[in-house]
Amino acid sequence: MSRMAATPAHSTASAPTPGPQLGLRERKKIKTRIAIREAAYRLIAEQGYEATTIEQIAESAEVSPSTVFRYFPAKEDIVLTDEYDPVLEEELRARPADEPWLDSLRQVMRRAVRLSEGAEDPEVTRLRTKLMVEVPAVRARMMESMSVTGRLLCRVIGERTGRDPDGLDVRVHAMALIGGLRETLLYWAERGRQDDLADLVDRTLDVLENGLPPRAHEARNPAAPKAGGMAS
Repeated sequence: MSRMAATPAHSTASAPTPGPQLGLRERKKIKTRIAIREAAYRLIAEQGYEATTIEQIAESAEVSPSTVFRYFPAKEDIVLTDEYDPVLEEELRARPADEPWLDSLRQVMRRAVRLSEGAEDPEVTRLRTKLMVEVPAVRARMMESMSVTGRLLCRVIGERTGRDPDGLDVRVHAMALIGGLRETLLYWAERGRQDDLADLVDRTLDVLENGLPPRAHEARNPAAPKAGGMAS
């Protein structure tokens, strides 16, 4: 989900069981992707996003520009692309079938945040979140990327609820979740990553499930009307 677009996380669950050992071809592909990303981060940190070209990234990574484009269709994708969506889908499907949907999502998102927190260099996270806030093209691409995750959520929600994954209710529910998570990431980035991202995700899901929390004077007056939320 675009590295949860830069996501970190808390999890009491065990780490995922390693899958079958990758072949030489797949290992080379992963090494190439990593080399391209590292070259891009290094150049962007040194000279800025706009000044960094695909040709410079290719030269630094010791690959051709066409190879860069084969792995990443646009420069923004080097910053944002990740392989977490299939993992997210798999983990959501693995949750108990009778567990409320938003509870499943909450557990999986907290796990995703905690796992990525330990997997990425803090300086890379700092740079990525800075670009998300400051570079319009990166922010726009992040929105496109997260819409793909929204379609994934439609499939999973459809399976869990027996609804049509392309039905209006499911699409609105899934994209409301994606919009909330996108704003959570931007809020976290704009505030210099000083908040705990997993806690912010919890707050976001609380708002989506229960509506806006009462303001101080409303909390003292239980008769005040409450804003509506999302049913799970």
